[in-house]
Amino acid sequence: MALVKRAVALLTAMTLMLELIHAAVYKVGDSAGWTTSGNVDYKQWSATKTFQVGDVIIFEYNAQFHNVMRVTHAMYRACNTSAPLATYTTGNDSITIKTRRHHFFFCGVPGHCQIGQKVDINVLQSDQMAQTPSSVPSTPVPSAKVPGPSTSNAFSLKSPFGSIGLTVLAMFLINLEALLC
Repeated sequence: MALVKRAVALLTAMTLMLELIHAAVYKVGDSAGWTTSGNVDYKQWSATKTFQVGDVIIFEYNAQFHNVMRVTHAMYRACNTSAPLATYTTGNDSITIKTRRHHFFFCGVPGHCQIGQKVDINVLQSDQMAQTPSSVPSTPVPSAKVPGPSTSNAFSLKSPFGSIGLTVLAMFLINLEALLC
């Protein structure tokens, strides 16, 4: 019985870790970071990514000149800094995406949002993810002024066994307990 309890606890822990196993880390703006210089097109940057729950979004910037505000869609569209949902000011902010929806961010320094220092991180619902490849260019074309999007700055912690492997492991442990009893 003790082995069954351990197996169930292990399976529960593995299930809870599934979303983290599939997480990726994205640096907003890739090598340019979070800035107003360098002509970074954050809309193009985010459009080439497939964000998932558990992914980590990193904003790297000079904290003397920038910040990050998480805002509503209406605030994002209007660049309204009056009541942000959250404000980050460290210069190296890591934000874990916890829900499937749009997550809106911009720099709250006057004028920065208006000139494009804002990003919409869209975490699609499962059924929308199947449609994503046809709506996003498969090979991003870099512009002379805009650094080309790169997936090399995102790293994945994907499990080599996947969820099927975890299910097989759980069944093995349960059958092992039955054999030992």
